[in-house]
Amino acid sequence: MVPFAGWEMPVQYAGIVEETRAVRQRAGLFDVSHMGRVYVTGEHAADLLRRVLTFDVCGLAEGQSHYALMCNEEGGILDDPYVFRLSERRWMLIPNASRVEVDVEQLRGHVAPGWEARIDDRQAQTLMLALQGPGAKHVLGAVLSREIEQRLPRRHHVEIELYGQKAVLSRTGYTGEDGFEFITGVEAGLHLWDTLIEFGVAPCGLGARDTLRLEASLALYGQDITTETDPFEAGLGWVVSLDDGADFVGRAALVNRKGAVTRRLACFTAGERGGLIRHGYALRSDEQTVGEATSGGFSPTLNTSIGMGYLPRALAKSGTPLTVDVRGRPLPATVVPRPFYRSPDA
Repeated sequence: MVPFAGWEMPVQYAGIVEETRAVRQRAGLFDVSHMGRVYVTGEHAADLLRRVLTFDVCGLAEGQSHYALMCNEEGGILDDPYVFRLSERRWMLIPNASRVEVDVEQLRGHVAPGWEARIDDRQAQTLMLALQGPGAKHVLGAVLSREIEQRLPRRHHVEIELYGQKAVLSRTGYTGEDGFEFITGVEAGLHLWDTLIEFGVAPCGLGARDTLRLEASLALYGQDITTETDPFEAGLGWVVSLDDGADFVGRAALVNRKGAVTRRLACFTAGERGGLIRHGYALRSDEQTVGEATSGGFSPTLNTSIGMGYLPRALAKSGTPLTVDVRGRPLPATVVPRPFYRSPDA
């Protein structure tokens, strides 16, 4: 157990490699209650969200969810929350654990005079679990409802009753696999955890979660994306909506940045065993330092060390050779296509 963003979180249960393989091959269960749960409701809830988010969430239908970004006026990334449209005037935002207060402040600071929009942080009153892996749909069908599993598409959600409490069940996740996330009351969440573990699902910690998201090349806030990075260099331009006319925070800066990208977030794999790529390690080309790893670690799925980091555009191309400085030892690496791993079930 370790302190993490104000929470006490499990790093591992059986081991990071074992848990990673459980999710890739069967199903794993994560307690992700450290993530935020911010409800935005009212007549102008959609207007408020469009004002602070880069993506045109107003185009989402009820029951749909989508990845989004929150930027500052300079176009730097403040957070990358997930957005759920629960109903016409009810929305839910899932911020990163360390960015809940930032997101809430940003929302409250952009409520226009006369707007009806309520912001309610329910992180302390709810629990969030993630059931992930190719076997997740079979587990959900056996334990909860085969009918829900069959009719719930990716990036959609439904509101259900779970052990006597209200719950939001979504087909989303952060592992690169098919899976489901539950947001519900604490008692119902505890009951669900026990039920799934007794059914044979592997409990998984932060270590496996970080390895899985890195294998899927999913950005981690605070490392791969920060206020010093913009969506386009991070490969996240697909969640920046510039054509709907909305004047969201950072729009002007992002219009200018879109055509002026000088570096890109690239993926690279080690060319040999004997060294692990870690966050902060220098990246070199022709004996010149050209960047640093923003994320890195051992991939049980690929059986090699992998990493991500920003490189000049000319070097961020598949096949480019690099050298990673692993505590003074040069480790050969090669830029590869993103993502490292794509689930055959995705």
